[in-house]
Amino acid sequence: MTRTEGTDPKLRRRRPAKVPADSAAEAAVLAYLEANPDFVERHPALLRSITPPAADHGRGVVDFQHYMVTRLQGDLDLLAGENDALVQTARANAQSQSRIHNAVLAMIGATSLGELIEILTGDLAVMLDVDVISMTVEATGSEIPSVAASGIRIVEQGAIGRWLGRRDVVLRSTITGDPDIYGPAAGLIRSEALLRLSVSTRTPVGMLAFGSRELDLFQEGQGTELISFLGAVIERLIRAWLDLPG
Repeated sequence: MTRTEGTDPKLRRRRPAKVPADSAAEAAVLAYLEANPDFVERHPALLRSITPPAADHGRGVVDFQHYMVTRLQGDLDLLAGENDALVQTARANAQSQSRIHNAVLAMIGATSLGELIEILTGDLAVMLDVDVISMTVEATGSEIPSVAASGIRIVEQGAIGRWLGRRDVVLRSTITGDPDIYGPAAGLIRSEALLRLSVSTRTPVGMLAFGSRELDLFQEGQGTELISFLGAVIERLIRAWLDLPG
């Protein structure tokens, strides 16, 4: 999507061998540049191929023009690198968005609550390219209405509050997975995304954990809009299957 050598493909071609100076040609180039002072602005990659002027003004005299051009060349390289990183981030975000959309469509297609839970704790991991997805629900001493025990880990009251604090989403990198969340797969987990699930005022608090063996797949500072959207969809689907108020 970007060109590291500017917008003019001619500037990317192999540089021709240096030819002898031609005073008439140089005069024509000079006249053109004087008539078009924005030429370098429109073709910034030219800065990479020109030689910064370095005049000898005597001992102790610094040639600032030379350093200014050299600095501009360095800034241009830095800008090209930042632009490439931005493009890569945009592509990754688009891929994540597509995965979330596919996951939502799969969950909407579930024909029962049990099938929805199976998708959440099984198929969803493949769709989102993570290693483990675990659903936990806090025990309250009262029955969890119509929720199949398969695929759900029951944890003590207050556990989810300790993991999440007051936040609805927590991203952590360079960790070791918690067995209370991931069970036997805990030793595999090196980064995670924890998502609070508040299905209804009549159900206990729940949490969905996305675990990865990659150290930095999830890390503090990443955007959480997509995962929050996924959580909102899950809450509404479970609420609908249980016929519960919000």
